[in-house]
Amino acid sequence: MEKNSFTLVDENGQEKVYDVLFTFDSEETGKSYIVYTDNSKDDTGNIQVFASTYDPNDPNSQLGSIETEKEWKVIETILETLQEEVKKKQEEMSENSNEQ
Repeated sequence: MEKNSFTLVDENGQEKVYDVLFTFDSEETGKSYIVYTDNSKDDTGNIQVFASTYDPNDPNSQLGSIETEKEWKVIETILETLQEEVKKKQEEMSENSNEQ
């Protein structure tokens, strides 16, 4: 599987590579979002995840900021759903390997 990634220059002028986790369009907000990570971990050991708006029809689209609490709720709901699905699949795989 080919990884989808992009490079951004941070506030210190350093290039940083980010992996795209997923993109989605929200009918609720009328915007397109990109969720991505640099695979760094926060203080509690969780992988840091970032989200921005973008224009999927523009290959040179600039990332935009998430402006409202409503937008964050939409993104958080999707992340929580995906996390639950991954956890469920991991449990199923664990159960299947224990049965063999």
